[in-house]
Parts: sequence; C-alpha cells; structure tokens
Amino acid sequence: MPANDFGNKAISEISRYQVGNKHICRGGARLGIYFLKNGSAIRHSKVIYDRTGSSIATIKEKEINWEDIFAEASWFHWSGITPGISKEASRECLLACQAARKMNIKISCDLNYRSKLWKCGKEPCEVFPELLAHSNVILGDLATLYNMLGKEEIAPNYENCYSLNQYYKEIVKVCPNLEFLPTTLRYSESASHQKIGGVMYAKGNIIKSEVKEVFPVVDRLGTGDAFMAGIIYGLIENLDHQEVLDFAVAASLYKHTIAGDVNVASLEEVHAIMKGDLSALIKR
Repeated sequence: MPANDFGNKAISEISRYQVGNKHICRGGARLGIYFLKNGSAIRHSKVIYDRTGSSIATIKEKEINWEDIFAEASWFHWSGITPGISKEASRECLLACQAARKMNIKISCDLNYRSKLWKCGKEPCEVFPELLAHSNVILGDLATLYNMLGKEEIAPNYENCYSLNQYYKEIVKVCPNLEFLPTTLRYSESASHQKIGGVMYAKGNIIKSEVKEVFPVVDRLGTGDAFMAGIIYGLIENLDHQEVLDFAVAASLYKHTIAGDVNVASLEEVHAIMKGDLSALIKR
C-alpha cells in the first residue's frame, strides 16, 4: 500500500472487517483504482481501470519475506489479475506460490484473467501454468483454464459429466496438486436478473448445485469473490463437498444484493439461502 492517506484509508477499511494488516508493506506511488458504470436491464455494466504504476505493480524484489509471513498461515490465495499487471507482480506471485508450496500451505487461485490489465511482458499461457501447478484449488471456467494453460479451445457442456471428467483429467496432468476446481454457472436474463449455480471437481468426483435466481441485482461486482470465499470457508471448516459448493453459491447469491466490494453477510444469512429461504420477509 502507498504510504499516503489513500493507503491509510484502505488499511482502515479492511481492518473494520477484522482482516489482519501487520504484514502490509508501505511503498510505491499510488493505489490502483477502477471506475464502475452499473448496468441495468439490457444495459451492461462497464469497468474502467486506472492501475498503472500502482504499489503492487511496482513491488520490489525481497520487499516481502514470504516465509516469515507463511510461518503464521495455513492458506494462501492469489488472484489471476495479479501476475498480469507487471513483471514485478508476476515475479512476486510466483515467489509466493513457491514459498507456500515449500511450506506445505494450501494454495488457491481465482483465475479472473483481465485482458485490459495484462502488462507483464509475457503471454498468459507463459505465466499461468507454473503458478497453477502449485495450486490446490482453482476457481475458473474450463474454457478459460484450458486457454491459460496453452491448450486447445474447448466449449464444455456442464450438463455432461462424462465430458467434464475428461477435461478435468487433462487439467490434473499439468496441475498435479489440484484437489478442487469449482466453477460458477451464471445464466444472465439481464443485468438486473441473474440465475446462479455451480459445479465442482472434488478429488475425482463431480458435484453440482441447484441453480437459484436473484432479481433485482443490486451489485454484480464481487460476486465471484464471494463464491471463492465460500469455497475457502467450506474447505477450511471441513464441510461435506456438496455443502462447500452450496455454501459458495449461497454466498455469491447474497452478494448480488449488497452494494460495494464486501459481502456483508452473516453465516446465518448464507445458511438460510442454502436451505432455500429466498422469501426476503422481514425478520422480526
């Protein structure tokens, strides 16, 4: 984070949600930002990025001692955005994954590739394979994952478990540490009306969730992060694999009703959606 008021405010914001901040490094010139034009009905949302020269993009080698940080950790999560924003960030992401693997820490990835942010000097298929090979949990759709691994183009049918299993087998060959591969299934009626479900490869098995509706949508951004957070929570809590996926789908659904980046939801509220309580009646 930059050592200025924007950096201070960002740290203050995450602290109010009990997220630890003692390992945050202060440096760099600025905080990366983006602007969102919210869609509605048939009008799609639009994002404008302003992240050039951000602190994370200009991170210096050895500025972070990953082994010191991971001494207190059991799980490391990286975003597919990070290795693409600069060669420095790409290097640091790989160093973090290597340190986490060496220390036998679980590694998860949200493969949220953004073409407009890819500026590391290499093609995605030159960067992602080594990073993904370290990862135990990968969130992403199969077509994108195949592309990032430099494999052929595919058009997976998520209703066909046999063909899905063939794709998963190919991925495990190049991602030997992979245990779970969840995918969000989104069916967009309009920007304001979404249907959400999920499918997950789980240690050789294929698990599917029920598809549920959310209408009207308040804010779609952050719903993938909520899904990923639900997967991580469920696995850490050792939930049944079906419950892991159902919890993630419920968390994502709930985030569609919350404005802003953070899914301000209680466990009780997410569990209620898991159980099919979509009535939205006032709780008195």
